[in-house]
Amino acid sequence: MMQKEASKKKESHSQSSVTNNPSLECKMPELSVYMDYRQYLLDYYNYKKSLSKRLLRPYNYAVFSAAADIKSPNYLKTIIEGKRNLSDDMIIRFAKALNFNKDMTEEFRFLVQFTQATDPAERNVFLKGLCELRFEQKLKSGEIDRKTWEKIPNWVAWIIYAMVDQDGVEFSNDGIKKLLRGKASDDEIQTALNSLIKFGELARDEKSGEIKKSHSLIESPEDVPVALVRKLQTQLMYLGLESLFQDSPNEREFGTLTMCLTKAEFEEIRFKLRQMRKNLHKDNSISRMSKKGERVYQLNIQLFPVTNISTPNKTFLGKNFHLAQQNFIEGNSACSGNSAVAFQNGLAIDNIETLGSGTGVSANSEIHGNDPQSKTKATVNNLVQEAHDALKQLS
Repeated sequence: MMQKEASKKKESHSQSSVTNNPSLECKMPELSVYMDYRQYLLDYYNYKKSLSKRLLRPYNYAVFSAAADIKSPNYLKTIIEGKRNLSDDMIIRFAKALNFNKDMTEEFRFLVQFTQATDPAERNVFLKGLCELRFEQKLKSGEIDRKTWEKIPNWVAWIIYAMVDQDGVEFSNDGIKKLLRGKASDDEIQTALNSLIKFGELARDEKSGEIKKSHSLIESPEDVPVALVRKLQTQLMYLGLESLFQDSPNEREFGTLTMCLTKAEFEEIRFKLRQMRKNLHKDNSISRMSKKGERVYQLNIQLFPVTNISTPNKTFLGKNFHLAQQNFIEGNSACSGNSAVAFQNGLAIDNIETLGSGTGVSANSEIHGNDPQSKTKATVNNLVQEAHDALKQLS
């Protein structure tokens, strides 16, 4: 009987030690999946703390500071909370405390620089460096097969492939480099051209020397690793950023639209964008069968979230609609120029256009109508009534 009880106690203790084992409850955060180094540091700290919570001397901020050779015991805490930034010297010290090797230290440096940069152009530079470094690490580790990578065309090959449909192109290094406006080196051009011919996307006529298309660049898109797709898309988006500053407005078309959507509306727009892209590609392919084009253009389509989903605060919404109504009617700068500031649902930059979501609010039609004051008041009253009705439903 006593042996059975002892056996049960032993078994119970064994099960308890397994279920309460901290190493089974959490996982070491991977630097390569983070886009904010402060979040990584927070997760790393929580991970280390959870591993040592049953020890006599659990992990804390002071332990990290000692490992990083920093006198301040709460230095890590101030970094995580965004009260301080990391200097180049501190990046090295933190990497030491985090037990990073040389490659991880370099990745951490790019991540810190990207997170701390405030200028959009600088952030783009650091983001590009970070993405390229992570891509090289995946190649080195074998996560991405090098043979597969060699078969997937980069942005230079992508454009050279499209140049086959351009009139008067001389497929030599000098000819292509001139048309690419110096954006690619001789080695990049030669490598891309050789790769396209080697893998059969392009073929050179033995008699005339003319370059022709053999088949599509990517026959099975579903087989392409996500990292390679992201790398190509990143390269093409950077070309767009350069065009914004290099090309005159009459040679390009840039427009942005910021709007609030439901999940269903997002899916509908995404579907329409995909159909538009397919139709454009189809029409262009048909046109190029009869006549060559004059110039290669790049069309990038982006639709992405810039906020997280929030939980509505009924009291906050009611107060703000009431205040907005008063400001709008009393003329306290609720509307200015071409934008309905208080009730805009979307903003299109270029021709400043305000979109209403089933409410008829338009900066041009409502505010600049025949009787702007009465129309504006009526619109606001309708909006506030709709808001109050919505709040009642939430109650």
